[in-house]
Amino acid sequence: MVFVGIDWAEAHHDVCLLDEAGRVLAKRRLPDGLEGVRQLHVLLAERADEPEQVIVGIETDHGLLVGAMVAAGYQIYAINPLAASRYRERHVTSRAKSDAGDAKVLADLVRTDRHNHRPVAGDSELAEAIKVLARAHRNLIWTRQRQVNQLRSALREFYPGALEAFGADLASADAIAILERVPTPGHGRSISETKIASALRKAGRERNLEEKAAEIQAHLRAPQLFRPNRSVAAPAISVTSIRGPRRSQVSHVPTGGRGLGWPAPARAANRRLTCPLDRKGSTDSPAISSEGGWRGNQRNARGRLGAALADASRPGSG
Repeated sequence: MVFVGIDWAEAHHDVCLLDEAGRVLAKRRLPDGLEGVRQLHVLLAERADEPEQVIVGIETDHGLLVGAMVAAGYQIYAINPLAASRYRERHVTSRAKSDAGDAKVLADLVRTDRHNHRPVAGDSELAEAIKVLARAHRNLIWTRQRQVNQLRSALREFYPGALEAFGADLASADAIAILERVPTPGHGRSISETKIASALRKAGRERNLEEKAAEIQAHLRAPQLFRPNRSVAAPAISVTSIRGPRRSQVSHVPTGGRGLGWPAPARAANRRLTCPLDRKGSTDSPAISSEGGWRGNQRNARGRLGAALADASRPGSG
């Protein structure tokens, strides 16, 4: 058996090989990418008769390097970084941290304690696509929430009426459509109910237009603290700069995986994953138009996830 520890990084990977007695067989720093994988295979071919005799510890369970090793038939163990840190504290006296030392710790860990850790199983292409899609979904939710928090902070500084009008729905199509029309309190006080209803209709709302428009107008025209007009320009720009990237996420992207060349089963899984995200009441949806009763929301959600998957597949992404 050959036990391998890999301390991975973006530009290179430190590798340590141990035998069953814990003796160091080799240490290398390999480049990232195809050449690094080739060098790793050569290094292991000199010391193992079969791929199954290679046991690898690495602090991740996904990525191109892990995929290449799984495809080669090596046994891969995804080690939680916290577990690796605890193991290092128990077995390494030096407090000095090094990538080469971390690689040896990982090799030693899978040599002696691998029964306490989870092996990485090779999945089908569809399963891998769903995993990437799920990570993209998670990242979109986190990104959207950060943008909403920034928008809320900016509005709190100069535009409390907008916060009152939309409350927790700053990521909704209503909020985006109205803030495009009225980015400052002055605009908010002057816009008519008819124009608000028109903006809501263009954003996709079909029900309770007049009632919603009247409610929004009442909040925008309610007495509130305000800044002098000249000092409003800068925070208004910050609102539009936050809104802009969110709007661009839903345009000019392939939908449903077709533009990405996904097989039909992957597109079906994509639909099953993303369609529920846009139903009313979902708090985790990355969709901008997150209320129910909107046309095109499912299409936009799938498009954003498809675009994220396309970005993740480009060289250098990750």
